[in-house]
Amino acid sequence: MNPPKTDARRHHDPDVRGFASDNYAGAHPEVLAAIALANGGHQIAYGEDDYTANLQQVIRGHFGPTAEAFPVFNGTGANVVALQAITDRWGAVICAESAHIHVDEGGAPERMGGLKLLTVPTPDGKLTPELIDKQAFGWDDEHRAMPQVVSIAQNTELGTLYTPDEIRAICDHAHGLGMKVHLDGSRIANAAASLDVPMRTFTNAVGVDILSLGGTKNGAIFGEAVVVINQDAVKHMKHLRKLSMQLASKMRFVSVQLEALLAKDLWLRNARHANEMAQRLAEGVRAVHGVEILYPVQANAVFARLPHDVSERLQKQYRFYFWDEAAGDVRWMCAFDTREEDVDGFVAALKEEMAR
Repeated sequence: MNPPKTDARRHHDPDVRGFASDNYAGAHPEVLAAIALANGGHQIAYGEDDYTANLQQVIRGHFGPTAEAFPVFNGTGANVVALQAITDRWGAVICAESAHIHVDEGGAPERMGGLKLLTVPTPDGKLTPELIDKQAFGWDDEHRAMPQVVSIAQNTELGTLYTPDEIRAICDHAHGLGMKVHLDGSRIANAAASLDVPMRTFTNAVGVDILSLGGTKNGAIFGEAVVVINQDAVKHMKHLRKLSMQLASKMRFVSVQLEALLAKDLWLRNARHANEMAQRLAEGVRAVHGVEILYPVQANAVFARLPHDVSERLQKQYRFYFWDEAAGDVRWMCAFDTREEDVDGFVAALKEEMAR
């Protein structure tokens, strides 16, 4: 059968790539093929379809027999729904000061989720039991929001990684204080690829109660999932997802994307490639005099400091963002479709601008 005709036109140059965000990347061809496969005919709406049912088996293969996936539209939605599910109305969430839920979600956890974030400064984006204790107090004080959850990100907003033992220590400490643990896994595939371990090694195996599972940054068009590991920890997930406007009517098209990524090794292939391109970028940047790499490059992000005017000129050739504009700090992200020639061209342009 010939492909259907369309009046749509291409409005961009598919050969142009930047280093602003892995969200800039398109969808992986295997994900697009899966969406086409799921199309046609009628399937029951709101998650009672065959694709969402099969996704549950795939998720349990990664996160254990008690795991249950609740597909949602986006990462902020996943975090808000997950955190609501494990807090009371008077509850609070302890997180790093640099955490995505605090810095980059427009206040959604607090405004839409109705919970309080208790932040802790960290040198590298990572919490520790000792840092958690800076906010883990006052459970009987009615004048203070009650700490009920510790939220960590793997990998962190600064591109750093927790080891499985570090997450186990956090989970043991939080559980010992009567709190639960949420993991923001928008880039969980990159973390697993870098650590060279299955995702279960630093989630259900070490005590994480609930996680936000990313798909968009790893080759999906849209779609993440809240994965409940500890069924005793959550409250009314189905109702919270609907209340939070994260229940897709044609959920099969979200679920099949996650299935395409997770059923075999596409998630890992994509993440490994993005990580390798970040390492290539970091190696090239280290050879440029006057550019400082700020944090260990452990996943698909490179944070650097360079003269402000150089960044502004370079941004006219390649898209990327300032991380701390006053300090001259920038963030460069690699994606599953970043090519070696993209990295090498960027490094060459950086050298040229630094030499001006």
